[in-house]
Amino acid sequence: MARDTVETHFTEAVATLEAGPPRDPALPVREGTTLTGERCRALFRRQLDSRLLDIAARWLREQNEGFYTIGSAGHEGNAAVAAALRPTDPALLHYRSGAFYLTRSEQKGRLPEQGLRDVLMGLSAAADEPIAGGRHKVFGHPELAVIPQTSTIASHLPRAVGVAFAVERAKALGAPCAWEPDAVVVCSFGDASINHASALSGLNLASYATFQGQALPILFVCEDNGLGISVRTPKGWVAAAARRPGIEYFAADGCDLADAYDAAARAVEHVRTRRSPAFLHLSTVRLMGHAGSDVEAAYRTQRDIRADLARDPLLRTAAMLVEAGLETPGELLKRYESAREHVLRIALETTRHPRLGTAKEIKEPLAPRDPDLIARISPVAAPPAARDKAFAGALPELDKPLTLSQSINRTLADALAVHPEMLVFGEDVARKGGVYGVTRGLQKRFGAGQVFDTLLDEQAILGLALGSGVSGLLPVPEIQYLAYLHNALDQIRGEGATLSFFSRGAYRNPMVVRVAGYAYQKGFGGHFHNDNSVAALRDIPGLVIASPARPDDASAMLRTCLAAARACGTVAVFLEPIALYHTRDLFEEGDGGWLAPYAPPSRWAETHVPIGRARSYGDGRDLTIVTFGNGVRMSLRAAVRLTQEGYGCRVLDLRWLAPLPVEDLVRAAELTGKVLIADETRHSGGVSEGVLAELADAGFTGQVARVTSDDSFIPLGGAADHVLLSEAEIEQAARKLLG
Repeated sequence: MARDTVETHFTEAVATLEAGPPRDPALPVREGTTLTGERCRALFRRQLDSRLLDIAARWLREQNEGFYTIGSAGHEGNAAVAAALRPTDPALLHYRSGAFYLTRSEQKGRLPEQGLRDVLMGLSAAADEPIAGGRHKVFGHPELAVIPQTSTIASHLPRAVGVAFAVERAKALGAPCAWEPDAVVVCSFGDASINHASALSGLNLASYATFQGQALPILFVCEDNGLGISVRTPKGWVAAAARRPGIEYFAADGCDLADAYDAAARAVEHVRTRRSPAFLHLSTVRLMGHAGSDVEAAYRTQRDIRADLARDPLLRTAAMLVEAGLETPGELLKRYESAREHVLRIALETTRHPRLGTAKEIKEPLAPRDPDLIARISPVAAPPAARDKAFAGALPELDKPLTLSQSINRTLADALAVHPEMLVFGEDVARKGGVYGVTRGLQKRFGAGQVFDTLLDEQAILGLALGSGVSGLLPVPEIQYLAYLHNALDQIRGEGATLSFFSRGAYRNPMVVRVAGYAYQKGFGGHFHNDNSVAALRDIPGLVIASPARPDDASAMLRTCLAAARACGTVAVFLEPIALYHTRDLFEEGDGGWLAPYAPPSRWAETHVPIGRARSYGDGRDLTIVTFGNGVRMSLRAAVRLTQEGYGCRVLDLRWLAPLPVEDLVRAAELTGKVLIADETRHSGGVSEGVLAELADAGFTGQVARVTSDDSFIPLGGAADHVLLSEAEIEQAARKLLG
């Protein structure tokens, strides 16, 4: 449906409207509604502005000055949802939320022109656009409590539930929160998106939590125009899919502003007073197609297109105002033309704003980190009395040397003691303490408010984390196995890692995702529990990936990740080698070589591990073995045997898989001139590829070889040994390099 068709139909239809008897604007605009004439008039102006933004978007694209044409035409009824909420209520919005955004902007006392400029600068990719700074066109603004979303597939629903969860959990913990104590979280999306796994996860999580009696103040708003690009949504499907235990269902004609406002007001009141979820189903239309390049005639009949034109929400609000005697057709048409000229003039002005010009400028808000600040925050511990209480008098630094699992456990306890806003959660982490006992005893010591079990849904777990982080809490979710993380990777890739980038750092979602990973579990197997693929994580811009092998490194690196999250909003994945959790010995049984004492707080500053710094073992000058995770123990054992034969070997534990410790890597390589990369991940897409690339980029001219696991899933039992990197392979490859 072309924009000229929509405009022509609107102006011609308005001209035929007949004015009714004058009505007091302070009274309802018609019988049976709570929407006053005065508010209706104000919302019409925002609806009109939203429609004209869509006109401007198409015009800018024609001039090659605009880069986004998915508009809000036909969805302008969402202005009523904004009007029913407070401007402090956090909003995670559908990409057709133009009228909502403009209404929210005005609610905050901003001039109408300011909201228009926000959107138009986004359309024209202006570098001074207030939320994404030209990186994408999104609805978002820190002063408006609108959290920017780039998702088109409802991946923001789990995060939205997490925000609602955080509102209530922060109150229970007495922790600071970014939102008002009685806030309502609003999350809008389209009818096609309700079928996506992330949407189902978010709705199920809300229902699950409410079923257990948890407060969850979230309003889901489905703007149902009956189409997912060209695919029809079956009639009645959204209403059927929305009805879930614990979620109250409301429905309205989203093309009728009064009906939409009344339903939205009832839904918001339900959520705010009962602290319980609601689903608002707005029936809408889609005008001008999915986007500028969409030719509706290819999949829609003219009859269908005309039917949508007849339901145009802008026209229906205009008719309501005229019938109430609050406007005349002539006044509305005059306002339309005047506003159209005004919006197009602003659009033209925005094309003169500077755009992003360098890669450095573009990446600036991607993952901002302040190493000095992190180093200062990392050693912070709870007061002695609080630590003594947390550990029941048995301070870990006074205990015998610890395993990797024990070290992580004690570090989490220390962090929980000093950060009341910190949350540790995931499947089985509470009473059981996790599959491997890493979180054992934490709930008993710190309570179910800070340490709790979740449902078995990785999207939901990470959604809780993202929503909690953006709300001011410090989430530390656990994903039970590395393979399970792939079920919810978009929560990290499309939600977590992008938020700072698309908000210029105005919004951040600090989180440390603990993941039990890698292979080599004795007596236990299968590719879901022995996964060695990290490629999907390593290519996410800005994501920090920590991979400690030893207990002392795990403790220091976990403190670093937590400090980076608190200080800089870092999203970190903390990969814990399952096979090393309870390992005690390095060379022979009983040597205790893989245990390490727990450092007291007085030594945390000197043992601080900065992000992107490796650890070196030995001072040999013949060969450098570069490795990480399980490879550290195997490489150290191989290196000792080679040293006993007269070869000088050193082992470099990368410790960080993103960002790679390039400086330490190159230095260690140049010290020997020969490098063997021992990589337990796969031959294709594994960490070794990144190491090789960094050495090549640095101009390293020495000899390099690598040994890796095979490009294979990991089978059960002893068969796994045939596809996993082995200690013997490391030693054999090292001898070959040494000649």
